[in-house]
Amino acid sequence: MHLPVARASIPGRLATGAFILHAGLGKWSGSAEQAAGIHGTSSNALPFLKPIPPERFLRLVATAEIATATALLLPLVPDALAGAALTGFSGSLLTMYWRTPTLRKPGSIWATQAGTGVSKDVWMLGIGLGLLASRRR
Repeated sequence: MHLPVARASIPGRLATGAFILHAGLGKWSGSAEQAAGIHGTSSNALPFLKPIPPERFLRLVATAEIATATALLLPLVPDALAGAALTGFSGSLLTMYWRTPTLRKPGSIWATQAGTGVSKDVWMLGIGLGLLASRRR
């Protein structure tokens, strides 16, 4: 059976997919406080998200994380498609990082203590772009 996945991409897909799946499952039944915190940070960076109720927003984020993880973990999903999903997902996280001044040191791209949790997601962008560049379509 020929799969649309390069062998070299499997470790990155598995590690990243498992990490994101764990995060998504944790948010799926998250608390009202968790919903309010994630919604507040996200809607401050992306104001068009403000009208979405926090609990609904948390469920949408969890769904996006679970879907992205599924694309990464299923070997039937081509590298380029899984890479597009991961690049979009990580790009949205990094956009939030860039638009939230308290997450970065003044005048810098480098994270504050509060921003480390999001800034490190740059590795997901790198993996996503690598999958997009894969020869397996």
